[in-house]
Amino acid sequence: MKENEAAFIPAVMEPSAPTGPCWWFCFSGYRLLVRADCNGSELPFVKAPEEMGLRTVRKQYLGTLKGSCCYSAELEEETEAPEGMVFQGLRTLHGQLDELFFRVAFTAVQITDWDRTVQFCSRCGTKCGSRTDVRAKECPECGFIVFPRISPAVIVLVERGRQVLLARSKFFAPGLYSVIAGFVEPGETLEETVFREVKEEIGIEVRNIRYFGSQPWPFPNSLMIAFTAEYGRGEISLDDAEIEDAGWFEPDRLPTIPAKISISRSLIDAYLEKYS
Repeated sequence: MKENEAAFIPAVMEPSAPTGPCWWFCFSGYRLLVRADCNGSELPFVKAPEEMGLRTVRKQYLGTLKGSCCYSAELEEETEAPEGMVFQGLRTLHGQLDELFFRVAFTAVQITDWDRTVQFCSRCGTKCGSRTDVRAKECPECGFIVFPRISPAVIVLVERGRQVLLARSKFFAPGLYSVIAGFVEPGETLEETVFREVKEEIGIEVRNIRYFGSQPWPFPNSLMIAFTAEYGRGEISLDDAEIEDAGWFEPDRLPTIPAKISISRSLIDAYLEKYS
């Protein structure tokens, strides 16, 4: 198999006439259309959604996936899934959909959402058109260009000796705890955001901030930049507006933690591996 037949190659300019079936990431709201059975989930592989009796509101060319063209498509909110298929949220599809397709689905849902929400120029109100050379919208009246929005956010695992700091947001599922996260503010470095978010939400100061990794998180358009840090000083004092509970936990006595889909779990797993 050639390398480009096993990969996703992003592109903006759509081929004039695709010669065969294409991979379609069709969304009703934020739910993806898949064919699901006991062996997992698969994407539709057809020339167009209309073959399945579906009507698209908008479609977006994404590039090639395993050697075939692939698209994302926005369907009407109340669209019913064709027979033998279902609409599912991306979190639910983790582990069911092929890993490569799952990663491309993150791209697809973000581009679909951006295309849906950026229809008019925010400067003059004129309807925007799509560029063909880059992923962007351009106003034909004033020339204003809008690229897909990406919102950077930090996420940090804080250690104190063998203990790890975990917190529970008021918006989490019952019993779930995770590491600290927050959005970057204008003028901040990523390290400054880490320090500020931990101080604001938990009341402690951290030191030795180190980069861990990153993950696109399209709910709806975040880029999560992960760090580790060490406890510096201070006592836990919660931000009542966001944090319901927080504490220091031993590696063998953790509460319920996030699923493996998220980089927060990758941070916690790396911490646990260190003390296994």
